[in-house]
Amino acid sequence: MDPELRDERNQRWDEPFGEEPLDEEAIARILALPAFAGVNAGDFPDWLPLDQIIANDGRIRRFNRGEVIIRKGDYGNSLFAILEGKVIGLSSPAAGAGYTKPGSRSRKSWSRSLRQLLARRKPAEYRKTRRKAGSRWKARAPQASDLGELGKVDIETLEGQDSAFTLQAPEMFGELAALTRSLRSASVFAFQDDTVLFELRWQGLRDIRNWSEHFRQRIDTLYHERGLLTRLQECPVFDHVSRDKLHEIARQSLFETYGNFDWTHRFKREIARQAGTGHVIEHEPLICEEGNHLDGLLLINSGFARVSERIDHGERTVSHLSRNDTFGLDEIAASEKNGAGGMTLNVSLRAIGYVDVIRIPTHLIRSHVLPGLPAKFLNKGLSSEAEGRQEEMRQGMMDFVVDHRFINGENAMVINLDRCVGCDDCVRACATAHDYNPRFVRHGYSFENAMIANACMHCTDPVCLIGCPTGAIHRTENTGVVVIDDSICIGCATCANSCPYNNIRMVDIRDETGALVRDNDGQVISRATKCDFCSDQLTGPACVQACPHDALTRTNIRDTEKLLKWLG
Repeated sequence: MDPELRDERNQRWDEPFGEEPLDEEAIARILALPAFAGVNAGDFPDWLPLDQIIANDGRIRRFNRGEVIIRKGDYGNSLFAILEGKVIGLSSPAAGAGYTKPGSRSRKSWSRSLRQLLARRKPAEYRKTRRKAGSRWKARAPQASDLGELGKVDIETLEGQDSAFTLQAPEMFGELAALTRSLRSASVFAFQDDTVLFELRWQGLRDIRNWSEHFRQRIDTLYHERGLLTRLQECPVFDHVSRDKLHEIARQSLFETYGNFDWTHRFKREIARQAGTGHVIEHEPLICEEGNHLDGLLLINSGFARVSERIDHGERTVSHLSRNDTFGLDEIAASEKNGAGGMTLNVSLRAIGYVDVIRIPTHLIRSHVLPGLPAKFLNKGLSSEAEGRQEEMRQGMMDFVVDHRFINGENAMVINLDRCVGCDDCVRACATAHDYNPRFVRHGYSFENAMIANACMHCTDPVCLIGCPTGAIHRTENTGVVVIDDSICIGCATCANSCPYNNIRMVDIRDETGALVRDNDGQVISRATKCDFCSDQLTGPACVQACPHDALTRTNIRDTEKLLKWLG
């Protein structure tokens, strides 16, 4: 093997989080922080040393007074530890508006799009190669937050606001979004010049948390302490409740988890055999059972839950709940109005895969939440909701989307089989937009005239992100679209195996001659591919634009009114 040739196979730390890996002095400084002081390097395997995690998955960042560090409403994938200085945060609903310069993923110009359309056809799954030693692949395009371009504010306008809070060295922040793959719950700004932060991306956070019991307990405690109050503030049902009362509710409420965090593998094995038979529901963990006493309000923190009722000898799905939905509010309100003591459930609640809930004591709902609660949150009992749902969607369709867990899809590809003529214009358009390599397959599960095609749904909870060792598959910060950075994908297939819907494919890549690209051992190199929602195209998803019969749409599966209207 020519020593000048560089291995084409990507490795985890080919591209560190910062411009360069952190040096020994910086690593020692990080490990001296209270959060890391009890972490034992001996607990980590030889192939994943603690100091290398810190060096490659972390970076040092500096901010001046007023500069935006994170923005409320963006998708976060890292936590921060304050090394020097102080920060101020704002968690009000308007915290993400007006303070920042919105970022967007780079889109192709009209001229570049035209050149792409007229370009000579490339080999299937063509990739540029890096032949000479010292050549370096460019990692994914830096996000706005990476470049310090989120904007700047006048700190004086933030001080004194009700939702403002301050943190100083060596405190941490950002762990909520990083752990749950969710939106940032607050905007955070540098309070003074020369504020120095250590930022640890999700992959490093995951590995340290997995191998260090001390770190896991500290992060989880912080998550629970901050998470309860933050979640209550975010939920519209509690908008009218004072901050002092929210603190009291948070102190007495409990986090509960149902289901298996790694639910996808079992689901993939069972769904083909059991879908449509009514047996899927039997394997879902029971949270509350019909006929039992209700002992508190349940707030869905993350994940999905199924509401069902007994009918004959089985169960019928009547609704599904997701983040910020509540269970039991109408029963508690009815009990309070009628002066009744007990509350019996007329429906059951089950975890769909995995769900986090917050259980709030009934007496706090009666004393702090029901007084002044807007009428729009009441008289929406599960029974009346079930009747409304059945008017909108036939029972079979409800079972179909819940049993297959398509309700996770934010931008699912739905094909109307009554209109589709099988022309494959959508597939050809996708291929043209991706260098003649289509990123979806025009088949999938169907019910009557609706088919959910095998294309990335850009899920509410993208479980494909959990195990990726490099962060190659990630959410764009400002849109939430799930994309794969080909330059740091190592071809481990973790994301493909984790996707519950088989929407990620592993492909053998080729060079400009059409020959398979191999590593230094002669093994063919594979990479993960999937729909990226044409996030760099001027016109949006090419598949939708190309369909001549309006037979294809990208939609949030939970928007039943829109979907049913389109399906006719």
